[in-house]
Amino acid sequence: MKLNVCGIIPARFASTRFPGKPLVDIDGKSMICRVYEQASKATALDEVIVATDDSRIFDHVTTFGGKVMMTSTDHRTGTDRCREVLQKLEARGKTFDIIINIQGDEPFIDPEQINKVAGCFMDPQVQIATLRKALTTTDELFSPNIIKVVCDCNGRALYFSRSPIPYIRGKKEEEWIGEQIFFKHIGIYAFRASTLHAVSMLPPSKLEIAESLEQLRWLEQGFEIQVETTLSESHSIDTPEDLKKHNPSR
Repeated sequence: MKLNVCGIIPARFASTRFPGKPLVDIDGKSMICRVYEQASKATALDEVIVATDDSRIFDHVTTFGGKVMMTSTDHRTGTDRCREVLQKLEARGKTFDIIINIQGDEPFIDPEQINKVAGCFMDPQVQIATLRKALTTTDELFSPNIIKVVCDCNGRALYFSRSPIPYIRGKKEEEWIGEQIFFKHIGIYAFRASTLHAVSMLPPSKLEIAESLEQLRWLEQGFEIQVETTLSESHSIDTPEDLKKHNPSR
C-alpha cells in the first residue's frame, strides 16, 4: 500500500547559539535552501514544506520556489511545529499517513536517509522511526552533544542519552570503543500522523528534562521508536564555528 509522506522542515530564526542560521550563506545558497533541495530529492516524499515562525524565512523560501507555512512562535520543539502544519493541512482536507521531521540545520542531509526512515512504516506496527550510526571515536562517545542510543534485538530504542551507553565496566574509557559497538542518534524523526498528534499532547517528562531529549518523553509514555542503521554521516550546523568547518570562506 502506498503511504502519503510529507517532509516538514522546522526553521526558527531566533536560535540561541546561532541567530538567523537558516538564512546563512553556504557556498552561494542559504542553509534552508540546501536542506529543502536535499529533502526534495528523497523519492519517499510526496511533499516538502518549511515550517517557520519568522517572515524573513517565509519570504526567502518563496523566492527559491519552496513551499512554506507560517506557524506559532510559542512552540517548544520542532515536533510541535510539525503538528501545527499537519493540523492546517488536515483542515484543508489534505491528509498524510507519515510526517517526517527533517532538521533545518543539516544542509548536507543524504536523501537516502529520509527514504530509509520512511521505509520503516511498511511495518504497520511502527509508530515512530529514526536513525542511528556507529560511533568511531572516543571523542564522539564522550561528547554530551552527541546523543547515544541503545536498542533491543528488533531495533526498537531502549534509551537515548548524552552519556555513553552502555557503560563498560572494568575497562579504561579509551578502550571502550574496542569493546562494544556504540551508536549515535541521527536526529530525523518520522511519525504516523495519529502518533504525531498524540505525542504532541504529552507534557514534558522527568527523563526528558534531565537529559534535555524530547524522545525520552515518548518512550516514558510507552511509544515505541524503531531505529534503522545508516552508514551516511550527518553534519549539523549548530554554531558559527560549525559553519566555518563546512564553508571555509566565511
